Amino acid sequence: MHSDVMPAYSAEQLAELLPMLESADSVELKVSVPEVRRRSAVASLRLDPMDAQLRQVVFLDTPDLALNRAGVVVRARRIQRKPGDTVVKLRPFRPELLTPSLRRSRSFGVEIDAMPNGFVCSGSMKAEVDDATLKTELADHRLQGLFTKPQRAYYAAHAPKDLHLDDLEILGPINALKLKFSPSDFPGRRFVAELWDYPDGSRILELSTKCAPAEAFQIATQTKAYLASKGVDLFAEQQTKTRTALEFFANELAGGGVEQ
Repeated sequence: MHSDVMPAYSAEQLAELLPMLESADSVELKVSVPEVRRRSAVASLRLDPMDAQLRQVVFLDTPDLALNRAGVVVRARRIQRKPGDTVVKLRPFRPELLTPSLRRSRSFGVEIDAMPNGFVCSGSMKAEVDDATLKTELADHRLQGLFTKPQRAYYAAHAPKDLHLDDLEILGPINALKLKFSPSDFPGRRFVAELWDYPDGSRILELSTKCAPAEAFQIATQTKAYLASKGVDLFAEQQTKTRTALEFFANELAGGGVEQ
C-alpha cells in the first residue's frame, strides 16, 4: 500500500497511540464521506438502504455542553425491533484510568476510534434497556432510571460535581440508518455504514470497520486501499457524528434555531 493513500500519523501521534493499543479492547477505523461523494460511494460499495436498520439517538448534556467539555458523553439509543441501550463514555480515556474493577466489568470497554486525521480513545460503560422503558423515561424526563448503578458511579466519578443525570437536557433525537455489509471483493471484512439525518436536513455518512488492537495497522492499511479503490476520498474533511449533534442541539437550546 502506498503512503499517499492517506496522511500518515506523525511520530508524536504514534508514540501516543501505541500505549493505548495495549489497553484497548478494539479499534474502530472510521471515515466520513463528504456529501459530493456520497452517492458514488453508496453505488460503488453496492449499499442497499432497504437492508438498513432504523435507530434513534439522543445525547444528554447541558445547554452549554458542560459534559462534553469535561470529556463525558452520555447517550441513549433506540433500535428498531430490538432493545436499545444507554452509554456513559469518557473521551478521551487515558490508560492510567483503567482500574482493575473497570477491567473486570463486562459492561465496560476501551475502544480506539481511528480516523484519517487522528484518533481518540474512549472508555464506555454500556447497558441494554428495553425499548418501552427508553421511550417512556425519555418522554417523562426520568433520566437517571435509564442507567445502571455501575453507569451512575462511572458518571459521578468523571462528570462535573453537582451535575446530576436528571439535570441534563435531552439533545435530539437524531434518526439514523445503520447497514452492515461484507463486500464480496474484500472477503472476511465486515463494514458498517451509518447515515445520520440531522433536523436541518444535513447528513453524515460514516463507514467503519472494527478489528483487534494487534491487527490495527494491518487492517488499516488494507481498509485504506479498499476504500480508495471505491472512490472514497480519504483526504476529505472529517465530520464526527457526536460533535455535530451536540453542537446542533446546543445551538437550538440557546435559541439559535435550525440553521439552513
